[in-house]
Amino acid sequence: MEHIRFEVDHYIATITLNRPEKLNAMTPAMSEALVAKMQEFDRRQDVRVLVLTGAGEKAFCAGSDIAELDTYASPWEFRNRPDYCDAIRGARKPVVCAINGYALGGGLEMAMSCDIRIAAEQVRLGSPEVKLGWIGGGGMAFTLAHNAGSSNAAMMLMGGDPVNAQLALQWGLVSELHPAAGLLQRAREIAATIAARPPVAVETAKANLRAAFTMPFEMAVQYERDLQTVCFATEDAAEGRAAFKERRPATFKGR
Repeated sequence: MEHIRFEVDHYIATITLNRPEKLNAMTPAMSEALVAKMQEFDRRQDVRVLVLTGAGEKAFCAGSDIAELDTYASPWEFRNRPDYCDAIRGARKPVVCAINGYALGGGLEMAMSCDIRIAAEQVRLGSPEVKLGWIGGGGMAFTLAHNAGSSNAAMMLMGGDPVNAQLALQWGLVSELHPAAGLLQRAREIAATIAARPPVAVETAKANLRAAFTMPFEMAVQYERDLQTVCFATEDAAEGRAAFKERRPATFKGR
């Protein structure tokens, strides 16, 4: 649909939230379209990395369009709606988020669901749901607590006020800050670096990192060794070793 743009160039897909007149706020139709595009991204063999960003200069995403929330027939239907944060987190391949403006509510959850986050210097990140009588439901507390720490997460979740880009960097919510004009280019540079790596190794690295958050230490180490063995047996790993010995660039095929 027109509000979710999907483009592919040299192994890199870009999804742009394209509703700048409404701060890229998500409607139910946009949510369904984004979930579908995330599934397409993960399925396509010609794509290795995704860059997620927003259109316009003001906002990455202001969360759900509040005016659209009452279109759900019941709270239970709202509970079981297609969730774009689940779709982003569930991607097998890496996702780089270029936060170009306000990331609020579901927009912040969306950003926090990505693997790597960089931001423009003027952005503000916040979880304002508490001001309207509810809380986030897309992984807000978990991702904030694990990235910013419990005290900083509590300030954001219970107070509802946004933090500026410098504080977001200090707290670990984003990895880098850049002038707005160069943000998307930098995101694509990061994506291009990852896309040049062996795809199976990249995807297992992502799975391994996820295990670090969900498994006890001993189990995570054993899982890591299993993933290492899987990677070691691939054609790409053999190519990497051969290229190293022959002092030439490696050509990786994702096998």
